[in-house]
Amino acid sequence: MNAARRCLSLTKGRERFVFRYAVGRESELLAALVALADDPDSEFDWFDAAVLSYQLGHRRAEEFDSIAQVE
Repeated sequence: MNAARRCLSLTKGRERFVFRYAVGRESELLAALVALADDPDSEFDWFDAAVLSYQLGHRRAEEFDSIAQVE
């Protein structure tokens, strides 16, 4: 059985960062954002990591709210 997949993306100038992850693996995505932001050779910075982390958290909150309303 395949796990549900999600996608987060960020366009920054001419760069586009796309992160695909399985539901339940959000902590691994956050670790990847940190590693990329910490890489001095990457155009992806800490502000970008913060924006995507916020989007991830907001999405999870919406999912939890929809589950709570059903129950």
